[in-house]
Amino acid sequence: MLTLTAEPETLARMSVQIEDSWRQALAGEFEQPYFHGITAFLKKELAAKKTIYPPGPLIFNAFNTTPFGKVKVVILGQDPYIKPGEAMGLSFSVPKGVPIPPSLKNIFIELEKDLGCRKPTHGDLTKWALQGVFLLNAALTVERGKSNSHAGCGWHTFTDAVIRTLSERREGLVFMLWGNFAKKKAELIDPFRHLILEAAHPSPLAGGAFAGCGHFSKANEYLSMQGQETIDWQID
Repeated sequence: MLTLTAEPETLARMSVQIEDSWRQALAGEFEQPYFHGITAFLKKELAAKKTIYPPGPLIFNAFNTTPFGKVKVVILGQDPYIKPGEAMGLSFSVPKGVPIPPSLKNIFIELEKDLGCRKPTHGDLTKWALQGVFLLNAALTVERGKSNSHAGCGWHTFTDAVIRTLSERREGLVFMLWGNFAKKKAELIDPFRHLILEAAHPSPLAGGAFAGCGHFSKANEYLSMQGQETIDWQID
């Protein structure tokens, strides 16, 4: 179990764990100085009474919901949502009962056009994660109200190692890289062993350039060719 614990007399306890297959695959990373730096940074932020998203138990939610050997598709986000109640440790996903963010709305619009999926009434993507869609953010935490506030604390080094490990130790994965930030991660992926799909970001700021990418049908076609079960992209 990987734990990040703050001093009980000065801080609220923060304890998180990572699923065993990921712990084994990434064992070397947890002993690196940069990872100890991440824990020190988070403890310092908590000591300063800053609010961090997602809550401690959900920091590794993507890993705990989608074990290493179950990953079929990787969807990379930049960092968690910055508003209360939104971040749940799965990229682009929000809990049921929370308004669907604009980028996720555009993802659902593309799903409707690409595969005929009905637009869901909520934005909880746990169903995808349970099927092998690894919803990874490049930074696993963020300060409330401040996008990219934890980008420099070491998370990018860690998640680059995650992507590289998936590329090296798995075969036939689909990597969906949306937007310029995510596209830069292609250099970490072996294109001869995996399918890399690139598109504009689904954010409205991209001016609709995400529309028509067809990534969801392309992913299922590739998985089928690899002899793998396809993803049911319909969110109930």
